Amino acid sequence: MTQKIDSGMPVARASEAINTSATARAGSERGQPIAAAAATDSIRLTGEAEGLQALERQLGAAPAGIDVARVNALRASIADGSYRVDAQEIATRMLDLERQLGE
Repeated sequence: MTQKIDSGMPVARASEAINTSATARAGSERGQPIAAAAATDSIRLTGEAEGLQALERQLGAAPAGIDVARVNALRASIADGSYRVDAQEIATRMLDLERQLGE
């Protein structure tokens, strides 16, 4: 089933159609189609975005200040059962942090 939609507006004939996408240049052959300009994508980063990209590259390339030897030593002491948690030291540091945040 098909229906014809008629807006009541006159339809332009092919020979009368106006090309609105481009205009022929003076002196050029008007019978030839005009090529559209090639679309190009570009991006411009702000200084902050460039800084974030540089930081990301640094973090991806290096362990970012992590003492790998200490981490390996802690892993080994946890694995062999010799690592002991000092509850008093943890409580002291938590209270110190609470005081700093409250100021």
